[in-house]
Amino acid sequence: MANGKCAVIGDRDSVLLFRAVGIEVFAETDGERANQIMHRLARTGYAVIYVTESLYPHCAETIAEFSTEAYPAIIPIPDALGSKGIGMKSLKENVEKAVGVDILSNS
Repeated sequence: MANGKCAVIGDRDSVLLFRAVGIEVFAETDGERANQIMHRLARTGYAVIYVTESLYPHCAETIAEFSTEAYPAIIPIPDALGSKGIGMKSLKENVEKAVGVDILSNS
């Protein structure tokens, strides 16, 4: 069961400010090490893990592994270079899965 803790994984410039709001920060750019961190955080009961969009594709297997579980929620966020659209795509897919139709489309 999740204990309500949150963490963020990504490059140092993108994640360091999260520490100011009480989110545990893991400065990491290597996909394999990020996967290991995610597994460790999941085992220790983290509810939410934010991952920068540049690191997110390198963690696809781990993210898929936890996608059917209630916790942790693994959420992509833009990095210091800006958004790559991965976060919005993930949100749209999850909303469509939950509702049955794409309600976030602009068309």
